[in-house]
Amino acid sequence: SRCISDQSRLEGNQREPTAQELAVMDEMISKLADAKPYDLPNAVRRAFRVCSSPQFFMRIAQRTDAAVTSVEKERMSSLASNLVACLDAIVSTTEDQLDERAKEVESVVKAAAEPESGEFLVPLAMERVDAMKIALQKLEPSSLDEGFLATLDTWTNKSFEDGMDGMVGILQKVLQLYAGTQLLRQREVVRGDAEVTPVATVFDTLLDTDSDNWESIARQELKEKDIPASNLVSEIQRTMESIVLNLDTGSMAQRIQAEYLKEMVGRVEKI
Repeated sequence: SRCISDQSRLEGNQREPTAQELAVMDEMISKLADAKPYDLPNAVRRAFRVCSSPQFFMRIAQRTDAAVTSVEKERMSSLASNLVACLDAIVSTTEDQLDERAKEVESVVKAAAEPESGEFLVPLAMERVDAMKIALQKLEPSSLDEGFLATLDTWTNKSFEDGMDGMVGILQKVLQLYAGTQLLRQREVVRGDAEVTPVATVFDTLLDTDSDNWESIARQELKEKDIPASNLVSEIQRTMESIVLNLDTGSMAQRIQAEYLKEMVGRVEKI
């Protein structure tokens, strides 16, 4: 299974948005319209992928046309103008940051290559996956931001368009490692000094395990600890609610971590 879609961003912009996508856009539009001027640039930066899409601006236009009061119409119109200014500023100030993120993504991808030949042999050996995980976890936590994910997304789309299926698989593996690493770190913060329950230990083990081995590890751990699979599903869903749903709405971080956990739930439920 893939943690990201093969569909290009262009194709995504050409089709009609789903009801769920419209709901996300409407929530983001309302949040941005209510934001203080000095908070707007950071809010836009965190949800850059959503805010910079043609669909997002079309939705603002639709809401402007549908506005009943002149106040609401002006509110939507002002948001559109402010968004353009913010996006221009963000694009000009993040070029250096994106260059840095590209180097960091490259450092993780390079770890997938065979040490002696430098070749990428897919499917990857477990040693190479572990090397990628080590390279990713060596990066500054602040580097694993939307710029990092946007770089991965761009590289994946380009590799897919060029027919480089092996590289697409490697980049998707980076996304999976990213999601597991981030969720583990966030769970540790939320847990604090609280005692780690047996089912939480199993979940943490899966987050630190290559997704190809989820079923076998989960089956073994649940059997050894005498835990029903349904308890593990509940633990995963609690993390979805307490951590992932509290990430910035519409952000790539939220989407990728949510897809990762949904995939895990699907696998565990089949045990």
